[in-house]
Amino acid sequence: MQRCCSGSGRAHTQAPSPATATAATTAPGQQRAAEGAGEERRAAQGAGSPPAPAHRLGQRPPAPANTFFHPRTRAMGPLRRKSHLLPLVAVVLVSCPAQSSAPGSPATFGPVFEDQPLSLLFPEESTEEKVTLACRARASPPATYRWKMNGTEMKLEPGSRHQLVGGNLVIMNPTKAQDAGVYQCLASNPVGTVVSREAVLRFGFLQEFSKEERDPVKTHEGWGVMLPCNPPAHYPGLSYRWLLNEFPNFIPTDGRHFVSQTTGNLYIARTNASDLGNYSCLATSHMDFSTKSVFSKFAQLNLAAEDPRLFAPSIKARFPAETYALVGQQVTLECFAFGNPVPRIKWRKVDGSLSPQWATAEPTLQIPRVSFEDEGTYECEAENSKGRDSVQGRIIVQAQPEWLKVISDMEADIGSSLRWGCAAAGKPRPTVRWLRNGEPLASQHSLFLPALAPDFRLNPVRRLIPAARGGEVIIPCQPRSAPKAVVLWSKGTEILVNGSRVTVTPDGTLIIRNISRSDEGKYTCFAENFMGKANSTGILSVRDATKITLAPSSADINLGDNLTLQCHASHDPTMDLTFIWTLDDFPIDSDKPGGHYRRSSVKETVGDLTILNAQLRHGGKYTCMAQTVVDSASKEATVLVRGPPGPPGGVVVRDIGDTTVQLSWSRGFDNHSPIAKYTLQARTPSSGKWKQVRTNPANIEGNAETAQVLGLTPWTDYEFRVIASNILGTGEPSGPSSKIRTKEAAPSVAPSGLSGGGGAPGELIVNWTPMSREYQNGDGFGYLLSFRRQGSASWQTAQVPGADAQYFVYSNDSVRPYTPFEVKIRSYNRRGNGPESLTALVYSAEEEPRVAPTKVWAKGVSSSEMNVTWDPVQQDMNGILLGYEIRYWKAGDKEAAADRVRTAGLDTSARVTDLHPNTKYHVTVRAYNRAGPGPASPSTSATTMKPPPRRPPDNISWTFSSSSLSIRWDPVVPLRNESAVTGYKMLYQNDLHLTPTLHLTTKNWIEIAVPEDIGHALVQIRTTGPGGDGTPAEVHIVRNGGTSMMVENSAVCPAAHSGTILSHSMAMLILIGYLEL
Repeated sequence: MQRCCSGSGRAHTQAPSPATATAATTAPGQQRAAEGAGEERRAAQGAGSPPAPAHRLGQRPPAPANTFFHPRTRAMGPLRRKSHLLPLVAVVLVSCPAQSSAPGSPATFGPVFEDQPLSLLFPEESTEEKVTLACRARASPPATYRWKMNGTEMKLEPGSRHQLVGGNLVIMNPTKAQDAGVYQCLASNPVGTVVSREAVLRFGFLQEFSKEERDPVKTHEGWGVMLPCNPPAHYPGLSYRWLLNEFPNFIPTDGRHFVSQTTGNLYIARTNASDLGNYSCLATSHMDFSTKSVFSKFAQLNLAAEDPRLFAPSIKARFPAETYALVGQQVTLECFAFGNPVPRIKWRKVDGSLSPQWATAEPTLQIPRVSFEDEGTYECEAENSKGRDSVQGRIIVQAQPEWLKVISDMEADIGSSLRWGCAAAGKPRPTVRWLRNGEPLASQHSLFLPALAPDFRLNPVRRLIPAARGGEVIIPCQPRSAPKAVVLWSKGTEILVNGSRVTVTPDGTLIIRNISRSDEGKYTCFAENFMGKANSTGILSVRDATKITLAPSSADINLGDNLTLQCHASHDPTMDLTFIWTLDDFPIDSDKPGGHYRRSSVKETVGDLTILNAQLRHGGKYTCMAQTVVDSASKEATVLVRGPPGPPGGVVVRDIGDTTVQLSWSRGFDNHSPIAKYTLQARTPSSGKWKQVRTNPANIEGNAETAQVLGLTPWTDYEFRVIASNILGTGEPSGPSSKIRTKEAAPSVAPSGLSGGGGAPGELIVNWTPMSREYQNGDGFGYLLSFRRQGSASWQTAQVPGADAQYFVYSNDSVRPYTPFEVKIRSYNRRGNGPESLTALVYSAEEEPRVAPTKVWAKGVSSSEMNVTWDPVQQDMNGILLGYEIRYWKAGDKEAAADRVRTAGLDTSARVTDLHPNTKYHVTVRAYNRAGPGPASPSTSATTMKPPPRRPPDNISWTFSSSSLSIRWDPVVPLRNESAVTGYKMLYQNDLHLTPTLHLTTKNWIEIAVPEDIGHALVQIRTTGPGGDGTPAEVHIVRNGGTSMMVENSAVCPAAHSGTILSHSMAMLILIGYLEL
């Protein structure tokens, strides 16, 4: 038996039969192609072909075996210029494979594509060494593969650069000269041949900019200017940015600057001094796995003297008169004008209304997914206070072919004529051609088909056919037969004929309408042709109809509210009832964790839906559908969610002054509650935070779309945004405006921190705090200083350029030491001078004191210290005395080697420490001020004491009574070079009181009162005398210990209490030192 099967290319059209195919579309330069889609032909399965594989969610189904992809059905990339669109062609492939139907014989079927080649964009500089074009088909017997390049079959020989791996074509070391072109895969077996879609292999590249230096560009400040990019050769298209002076200082995309993404040229609507500098064009090529950027040579922009005149707009960047695009593509129109003031751009559709979502004041108009409704003439208008200019152009929308009528598998009687019809739509109108086994089909062709008796084994009538009372049921009768069988239907023994409720269609399908209980019973389909007859029977079971008994009600709620939409239904109790809710025809997932929807589960007939914390996106048409396996019923309700306004759009800054600008914006969505007011905010690069600004009018009403911003800082970069509010709250802010800089003005704030003093003789040094950028108000910033001797009538002035300057030195030999000067300061820039500060009193440089201290006296007080006293020095005219400097040196040393110590104030005595014992020192005292020390006093001498004995007390013993502790030790006898011992110090600490106590004695024993419950104590004993305190002896005392223990420098203690006692040994030493006599 032979069967004739067919496939069809389509786009967006639902196929009327299971055998469908989808035409591939690809965008040049974007390395992608839409996958073909298809499902297994039901009739083919009846002939013994293997079933189609199951496809899980997210997997790509195989393309049908007979899908052909013509290159001219391919969608073009985003267009800005008139495209060279070739006539679009729709292609239908017809294959007539022979299929075996003998019982027990293996299934035989023609190739069915499972994977087809995709168009590729391969970077010329890629390190990849090969390109793979995929091709795989199911077939029985298995398919063999061939490839065509540019319509010519390729010779795939072993060892060549082109290798066949399975069905895939692998190109080794691809080059543009040899391998760029159109490829097709052909899969064949004895049943037939299928041809894949065309895959285009292109090569992407981006050359370097010219190495030649670029000529400088010169214009007047205030005029517009264009800097050409002149990009190098490339494919595909590029994106462009411009650098000023250095990387990454990119030119901002604000209302004054514009970078054309068509030509790469930089346009400046009106130049100012900040535009001076060197410019470089950065061109970037983007490919799927490769990105490359190149820089042009820098071109210098020079500005001549400012031209203060105002100019009407003149559009310099124009979109073409005709722009062609395919449905679904993004269309971009560019428009930018020179002028002074900077022109404002407005877009409109001349022969229709412009969609609010595309309304913009930017230099580009973007339509993300163009449709036929967007076709028409568009106008760009540039306007300022001096006039306007406009340009018009037309968008012409075309469409790739899509199937209006597709072919499907068919069976024909022997000797009959077969007519397959197909129809395709597109713009321009597509042409249609037919192919069989990959070859063009002749105008007439005969098909030879075998005969087959009716057979219901693969497609029987359903055994049980449920239907709802009052509804409609459709029972197909589709036996496999050749020629086509004659079909009759019966209910029981009654033959059914067409009537008001019962219809038997020409293809044998039984339709019963307005079903009642009396329609229940057995229904049999009889099929007969000259080869034989067969029948198949099913039972019709009539169930109660499903009805909505409580429908949801429309509601009007506020943002954040909760709402329950009720929906109750009745149904046949023998069947399960399910509720399905949709919002604007999209299913609602009420089981999503953390979602806003909850479903009622009280009983089967209740399907209430609760909306929690309603958001604006939850408004719309809700549909409740109650559904069983046989029928369904539905009701609708509308929910309106009111909330704060949406963000305003199109924020534009114009009429820029030094402290004011004019802001304009377009209204956002009011979200069903009228906008009550607008709030304007601004931010600067220095703060980075948005702050509310003063406006005119002070309160901006909800119907306003423009306002003046007041109180700005001159010569400062600003961004602005707009926030709308209504009775329900404050909405999201608009996007930030383009960054602008306010005009320059004279400084408005005086410098602060005026002070001074110090320096060399004859100098006056004045200091101040440098003014930050936000207070400079303009370029060419500096400081003007005025000063005069106190009591003088005339002022002297000095100019200090530079914003970072923070001091000035006036030098004149006639300036006497510590002379008071009146000083004031103001700042300036190229727009003028700012206000003066308050007058401050600053003294000239001091000179050293002229008088030396008198009656200097020194005495050693220990082995390492001496006291020094003197009479004070009177203040003189050379400066302010800060204190005294004591210089001391050993007898026999030179005074130049003297050590020095200074008092912190005007004290007339000091203790000098860290001296050597038993050593004679010479001492002088000098007064000092900020200029330095004055003359030295007459020197005096002092000798330090001998050092204390180094040997600690030893042979320590103790005795406990009920309330006292008596301790004895051997007297310490000093050596000849040690100072006398005048007494002893004992530091005592017990385990009940962690703070040690100091005891003094002139004898070699001591008795102290102690509590009876004291069992442990730590004692340190040392000598004291004129030379200071000696080395301590440390003893750990235990009541009832039986013997005495003495430990020098450390303690030996029982483990139970050692941690507590020893942890304070250092504290005891410190306390002894503090309490030295």
